[in-house]
Amino acid sequence: MLRNKTILFILAAFLITSCGGNSWEGVKRGITGAKQKTGDEFLVKKKDPLILPPDFENLPTPDDTGEIVEEISIIEKRIKKEKDEKATTKATTSSEKSLIEKIKEK
Repeated sequence: MLRNKTILFILAAFLITSCGGNSWEGVKRGITGAKQKTGDEFLVKKKDPLILPPDFENLPTPDDTGEIVEEISIIEKRIKKEKDEKATTKATTSSEKSLIEKIKEK
């Protein structure tokens, strides 16, 4: 009889602690009906005020864009010129190759 009560007590203790989560703390919360502490979901956090960049006074004005456009057009012209030079170089090499092949055939 004592043996049955001991086994029953150990089994009940095991079941109670396994269902509780954090051992006896979970059992205590379950029995007392205590709620878990959660974060404040309605808390509104204020953002930091905006800060101006350090060189805000030195930013380019719309009047300076004319100089920038001129620089860009100069760069575009250089790139186009280089592409044209490469294309002519390839054309001459291919025409030279065809002439050499014709000479070799004869």
